Formats: sequence, structure tokens, C-alpha cells
Amino acid sequence: MSRQALVSVSDKTGLEAFAAGLVALGFKLISTGGTARALRAAGLAVRDVSDFTGSPEVLDGRVKTLHPRVFAAVLADLDVADHAAVLRDWGLEPISLVAVNLYPFEATATRPGVGAHEVVENIDIGGPSLVRAAAKNHRHVAVVVDPADYGRVLEALGAGTADEALRRELAVKAFRHTAAYDATIAARLPEHLGVPPSLVAQAVAPWLGADETPLRYGENPHQRAVFARPSRAGGLGAFVQLQGKELSYNNLMDTDGAWRLVHDLPGPGVAIIKHAGPSGVGLADTAADAYVRALACDPVSAFGGVIASSLPIGADAARRMTELFAEVVVAGEIDDAARAVFAAKKNLRVLVAPAPTTGLPRLRVIDGGLLVQSPDEGWDESWKLVTDRAPTPEETAALRLAWRVVKHAPSNAVVIANGHASVGVGAGQPSRVDSCRIAVDKARTAGLGLAGTAAGSDAFFPFPDGVEVLAAAGVTAIAQPGGSVRDADVVAAANRLGLAMVFTGRRHFRH
Repeated sequence: MSRQALVSVSDKTGLEAFAAGLVALGFKLISTGGTARALRAAGLAVRDVSDFTGSPEVLDGRVKTLHPRVFAAVLADLDVADHAAVLRDWGLEPISLVAVNLYPFEATATRPGVGAHEVVENIDIGGPSLVRAAAKNHRHVAVVVDPADYGRVLEALGAGTADEALRRELAVKAFRHTAAYDATIAARLPEHLGVPPSLVAQAVAPWLGADETPLRYGENPHQRAVFARPSRAGGLGAFVQLQGKELSYNNLMDTDGAWRLVHDLPGPGVAIIKHAGPSGVGLADTAADAYVRALACDPVSAFGGVIASSLPIGADAARRMTELFAEVVVAGEIDDAARAVFAAKKNLRVLVAPAPTTGLPRLRVIDGGLLVQSPDEGWDESWKLVTDRAPTPEETAALRLAWRVVKHAPSNAVVIANGHASVGVGAGQPSRVDSCRIAVDKARTAGLGLAGTAAGSDAFFPFPDGVEVLAAAGVTAIAQPGGSVRDADVVAAANRLGLAMVFTGRRHFRH
């Protein structure tokens, strides 16, 4: 009995070599449409599906492999006598390999200006059905959905047959492939049909087809963890690790926080994150100067932190960054001289990554449920002046920096800044006045001046006490969302203390 392979692919990467390898191993090729034409152009003998089924392709190719003869040849359990009898009665030989990948729905759906009709036409029907059928019958059929697997499949077949372990692996990969494909349709199609989208589908779809890299452990050693990276990764997900130890779950969490923060700053700079909160940020024209300013805010907390730079890192910055122990350094550009400096710290993880992505919904798991929300992105700095005194240009620059940083600090959060760096961060407290006190104490401990600085608060001040603590320390301007039932009391306190205060109208809690 000869072996048959059904090959029908949209992504023709490696197709000719793979098909030629199958023929050399004694396989007969069955194919459709453009795949069959490509194989014939390569000089390979191909049997059209329409010849195999005895039915022509119809409806502009919408119906070609959807036929009982095809699915009987793929789904027959050869260990079951009745199945084998059906194949004999129908004059069929089984199909023992199915190589199928699917219409490029995502690429089509995300193309600017694409019409709904074209998007719908790129929803594959026969392909997923064939893949699922072959994967179900993996005891007798090898299913190949990824051109990257062509080589090892040929190698296995050349040794006699694809062993059961490989066929199981390929089957699981196939089901993940179709699951990701359907999830992408569920996430992307609504926008083209004018139907309300599902936030859950949009949040989950990108990760179903992602490669999973095991991590040493999760937040704690007894927790299992992986890093999922989509095939078309972007932002921090597309990082390249230049050196250092294996990244941990906590490393990646803090690196993500630092990477998002440094790209939210009102200018180029450096951010240092420790345990999910900023220990300091600095703005400057060079990474070295920005790092010095960021470190000065809280050099104690910066120990063992993550350093992110939106500026290119050169040798001077690298030397300064390696003077204090850090877990990770990440930047968009690190020159060769800096890499040589970092290389002396063999355990230091050094990453290069593109700018952060936007628009991805955020996921959090609670007991028995999943929370999904749109990301907290973008800025609206058309603030409302609520005090008698307006902020000076210098105070406005400090307010912008404090307000950008406080968005990335765990709530309740208060950040004090001047025009080029944070000077005190108080975060993660049940009481806002405690966050004010911590921010002030941090600045004083670091020996940083507070006179003429500005503060940002991620949510409203429920009482005047926090404003009074900040003013007594030397803060002269405050940005806060407003919205408290005691706003009038808080504004009155600010006026009494000579502060400038603006309401942002936008809250930035981060739990």
C-alpha cells in the first residue's frame, strides 16, 4: 500500500523541499488550487483533490476538501475492522500525512483599509476541519501545521515512520493552532461586521498560539511559570537577551513595569523599578546623566532593581549602572562599548527591546474568575486650575513628571518631582497621607531638596492632611484627579498654604 499525503498550504515557506522529500520517501501527493500549481511548477506529480473525490471544486473554492472521501481517508482508524472495510468498499487508501496551514485571516483583518468581504473570505473552513480530523486520528496520521516542523518530520519518516511521540506532539500543536485561529477570528471579526467586540476574546486570542518558554519558577519557588511570546512579538515581548542569567517571573514583571514607565515619561530618560514600584526616574540628554538622577531618588531601594532606558546606553552609562547591583538592564539600543562593560557582570541580565506595544487588554485572575480591562494608556494634560495661583513653568514641568510617574506606582501613590527627576515616592499604602509622609521621608533620606517641587497623586485627596504634609516639606504644586466630597476643603487648604493645584479629571489606580 502506497502512502498518501494531503498538502494544502497558504504559507508556502519550504513547501517545495518538503513535498519533494515526501515524494522521495514514496508518498503520493494530493493537493488543491494554488498549492497544486506550485508543486507542479516544481516538477512534482500531484493528484488534484477533485480527482480524489470525483467532485469538482465549487463555489470559488469554498468547497473542495469538504468531502466524505477526504475525511474518511483521514479519519479512518485502521485498527477498527469496520473502518478498514469502508475504505475498501470505497476504493480508498488512507491519507497518512496532512500538511495544512490556514488562510491568513489575521494579516488580512489587520491590514489598513481592508473591507469586510475580504476579511470574511479569509476565514478558512476546510483547513481547520482537516487539521482537526488529522489531529484526532494522530495514531495513524501525522499532521503538520508549521513549516518549521517539515525537516524533523521528513527525518522521522525517513527512518520508517513518524513515531507515536512525535505524532502526539504534532496533534497537540495542531489543536492549539486551530484554537488560536478561531480565537483570532472571534477577536477581530466584530470590528469588521459592526458587532460589539468581546474584551475577553481580544485579551485571550494573542496568547493561544504563543510559544511558551518555561521559567525557573513563578513569584515563589513552589509556583510553576512560563513566558508566552507570540510568533509576531512586539514591545518587551520581542526582547533579545544579550547576556546574564535566566530571567525569572519577577524579573520580567519588574522589567515590564520599568519599560512601560520609561516610555511614559515626558522626555527621554531612565527608570528604576524595584518590587513592581518605581524607586526613581530621571530625565536627561544622555543615559548616564538620566541614570544618576534616577538613582539619587532612592539608592537604597534601587539595589537589586531593574533599570530601563529610553536613551541609547553607551559605555559611560554602563559603567555607572554596574557600580550598583541590578537584576536587569533594558534599552532600545546598547552600543558595543557598553556591552563590553556589562560583560564583566556575568549574572546581569541585559536586554534590548522595541518600544512598548499599545492596545492589549490587561488580564488578572481572581479566585474563580478572570478580570479583563482595557489598558491605562495615553494622557490628557488639559488640566483644570482650581487654586488662586497657577503653577509656574518650572512647576508645570515638575507636575508633568510627577503625574506620569505616579501612574506606574502601586496605589495609593504620591510622587514628588522636580523638572528633571523624581525626588520621593510613596506608594502601596492604605492611607494617602502615609504615602505623602513616605515620599517626603524618602527625599530627605536621600538628601534631596524639596523646596519648589511638585507632587502627583494617583487619586483624590480625601482630606486636607496630605496636602498639608506636602506643603510643610516644601512642595509648591500638586496634580490630583479631584472628585472627593471634600474637594472644596482640600482646595481651600492649598490656597491657604500658597500652593498651585490642578485637577486632572483622570485617576490612575494600579493594584
